[in-house]
Amino acid sequence: MSIKLIALDVDDTLLTSNQQIAESTKSALKEALAKGIKVVLCSGRPLAGVDHYLDELGVQGDDQYVITYNGALVETAAGKVLSRKIINNKDYRRIVKFVEDRKMQYYVLDDDSNVYTSNHDINRFAVTQAWENSAGIFVREPDELASDFEIAKAAIVGEKETLDQYEQAVKDEFADEYYVVRAGANFIEIMHPEVNKGEGLTTLADILHLSSDEIMAFGDEKNDLPMFDFVGSAVAMGNGSDIAKEHAKYVTDTNDNDGIAKSLKKYVL
Repeated sequence: MSIKLIALDVDDTLLTSNQQIAESTKSALKEALAKGIKVVLCSGRPLAGVDHYLDELGVQGDDQYVITYNGALVETAAGKVLSRKIINNKDYRRIVKFVEDRKMQYYVLDDDSNVYTSNHDINRFAVTQAWENSAGIFVREPDELASDFEIAKAAIVGEKETLDQYEQAVKDEFADEYYVVRAGANFIEIMHPEVNKGEGLTTLADILHLSSDEIMAFGDEKNDLPMFDFVGSAVAMGNGSDIAKEHAKYVTDTNDNDGIAKSLKKYVL
């Protein structure tokens, strides 16, 4: 069956280690778009963190799509929300109390790409998230925000060794009620229990009347596994984690060595 949708993780997949889209990748994806194949970025980032890449690829308008916050929002490239699953104020407060009691570094994102934290010594990964969104950081305690304030995602951040020590405690506290994933060495993310990239893609596939066999997905990390498990053709990047490669149908070259373009030319274009 031919591929009608290409789903792409952003960091360390679509982007090289220099945070650029390789010219080979750009050329291959534009060729796919010209053939009528949907190109869908599936990222833990919010829309503001990926919209410049959408523009660079020519993925625009209400007939193109993007999956953000690891699947919490399914949107058109123009920003029309098709599916929204986020964390309510009570649960947001519970998460903040947990991290503050343990002096963890964290940030949360609302569904409008804004970054919030109550940390006064702000972690560099929170700063990076805000920079990616072309935004600042709101330093706020929960009581300083509206009583109906909700979040799309919480991220506990820090150096790998620190998060290695935190990870099990976070899962013990939240994994039964939320989607908790180690999204990379420096991020433990907490989201609505029905949120992951696979669920986001399932929602979009239903809207577009596509089967899983008509979708190819590229990724590199644990938060890409639900997406890999859903699609018919899962491609792990050569620079990806071992667990991503184990879940993939194919393993391609690295993000710095034309991995996406090589697979697309072999299997799709």
